[in-house]
Formats: sequence, structure tokens, C-alpha cells
Amino acid sequence: MAEPTTQDPALAHLVARVREAAERHQPLCIRGSGSKDFYGGPLIGEPLPLGELRGISSYEPTELVVTARAGTPLAELEAALAEKGQWLPFEPPRFEHTPGGGTVGGMVATGLAGPARAALGGVRDYMLGATLLNGQAELLSFGGQVMKNVAGYDVSRMLAGSMGVLGVICEVSLKVLPVPPASATLRFDLDQVNALKRVNDWAGQPLPLQASAWWEGALVVRLGGAAAAVGSAAQKLGGELIDPALAARFWTDLRDQRDEFFSTARAAVADGAVLWRLSVAPTAPKIALAGDTLIEWGGGCRWLVSRDSAETVRAAAQDARGHATAWWGGERGGEVFSPLSPALLRIHHRLKQAFDPAGIFNRQRLHPAF
Repeated sequence: MAEPTTQDPALAHLVARVREAAERHQPLCIRGSGSKDFYGGPLIGEPLPLGELRGISSYEPTELVVTARAGTPLAELEAALAEKGQWLPFEPPRFEHTPGGGTVGGMVATGLAGPARAALGGVRDYMLGATLLNGQAELLSFGGQVMKNVAGYDVSRMLAGSMGVLGVICEVSLKVLPVPPASATLRFDLDQVNALKRVNDWAGQPLPLQASAWWEGALVVRLGGAAAAVGSAAQKLGGELIDPALAARFWTDLRDQRDEFFSTARAAVADGAVLWRLSVAPTAPKIALAGDTLIEWGGGCRWLVSRDSAETVRAAAQDARGHATAWWGGERGGEVFSPLSPALLRIHHRLKQAFDPAGIFNRQRLHPAF
């Protein structure tokens, strides 16, 4: 990436705000569009809006690399990529119910990915470089615009999922990919146990399986790749072929959490339940917890609407070789994410001290101790 500079008025304003906050030990709450305010711990501190830090800095379609500023709406970035037949393969949720939808900075800070996560990777896997404004009002540049550019710690990838506790993500460079030339969506009537068995069997075969979702007795899978490979796989797997327009709408609604499962989950949360996201081993059997369940990522992501205690849900996730995150509902002041081991907590403290010694950024969003 280019060497960071404060000649840009929007960036200069952010640097001045951070410097003043550090001197006063005033907490700051980093904000893009606010589409992910629900995620993580409580919102603490004066808002630090990034809306003015917007735009695509550079885009080299032939090199499959794009650089965008943190306040750039995801819709704007994806539209520019689509014009060149390219996309963000990890399909970040856009949460378009929020004015302006999600932003590039929020996408990286939360590290969230959509239906293709298990097959094509997450945000971290596509990070090439980043510019960060740390807690001492210093602009730091990490990585670059090629895949092999880092000696030592890959800080730019570490920022994915950091929830803004290390600093203000100002600009990122991302690897992008061509849109697959063909896709097909198939539907199968299966209970949860057999759906898990089926997707795990398929995972061990050379199939262009791109995404999967199971809910209420229906398993839906998406194939993506070369036309010959997709056609051959669809014939081999069988199932009901879904109309392309209907399939596209289904995957979009699932990605942006607008489909029927999430609508019913919102109603349940309003009535006192909690929506959990369980990240577990894909081969883990059916989890014995009461509540409505939707399964993605070949069994690796299991959404659960439950009234069970946090301890019960986290223990079940741990038994399935994973962890649980309180997505909607529950107490924001507690540990939204799974508790860290003492060793990991020490590492997080050292990173926080190195990047934000005054502790001004996004207090308690990632962990109550920060």
C-alpha cells in the first residue's frame, strides 16, 4: 500500500480527533454506518464517524486487487467489482436495512462472512494490506497489494475480526476473484442428522460445492464454477433444481439475514430468547439444545434460537469442538464472545497495549477487559 499521509482533510480530521482523545483518555466509538452496532459488546465513548473516509483508492482488475477506504459502502465496492465480472468471494453481510448498508471498515473489523465462507474462505484470507490509525494518532501501513509481501507478523490480517479495539482501520487492500461462470442451487428433503451426513460426505469429494443451508427439513446447496463441472455435479447429486432467480434471492436474503429464519429469530429475541451463532466442527453431530436451528457452512455454522442459559449453550458448543457467540439478545455488558483462555487473554492485552496504550478505542466491544 502507499505510504499513509494526512494531507487528506478527512484523514487529518480523524488524526486530530484521536490525538485529542488520547490526551484526554476519552473513549471513542468507531462508526461506519452503524449496521453492526448489535454485534459485540456495548457501544462506549464519543462516536468517531468514518463516513467521510470514503471511496475506492485503486482497482486493478487484471491483478485481482482493490483498495478502498473504510467508509466506503459495501454496495458501492461490490458494484464496481461487478462491472468487471468480479466479487468478494467471502460474501460479507451487507445489512442493507441500515441506511447506506455496511461499510468496508466494518466488514474488516467484524470479520463477518456469508454463505460461501466454508468453501472460499473468510475476510482474513483476502486481506493484503491495511492502513491503521493507532491510539497514539500515528498512521501505520501494513502489507501491500500482492499476496507475498509480509515478513514477520501479518498485522493486516490480524485486524479482521478485531472489532476496532486496536485502532481505526482507514484503508484496506483486498484480493478479489472472478465471478464463477456457472452456478446451480439444489434442494433436498432431509432431516438434520441426514443433512449433516450428506454435506460431510460431499465435502470429501471433488465437487464445486460453494454453499449450503439447512432449516426445517430442507437442505439447499449451491454449486459454483465451470459450467461443465457444475452440470456434472448437479446430475450426480440429484435433488430439485431451483429456478436461478429464486435461488439468487434466497442466497442474498440468507447472506443479509433477511430470510424467514432470521425474521422468526427477531420475534423470538424480542420475547426474551437469544440468537446464538455456534462455530463448531462441521462433522459434529446434531447438538442437543432446544430451539430453532439453521445450519450453514457444511455444518460448521449453526444458528440457534434458544432460551437456554449462556453456560449451557457455550458448553454444548465446546463439546462440538467450537464456541458460541451471542448474536442478538442477551446481556451486552457480559462476554458476548466465548471467554478467552488466560494465555490468549495475555496476548490480547499485549496487542492492545502496543496499538492503543490509552485504551480509547471501542472499549468492551471485543472483550470486557479491553
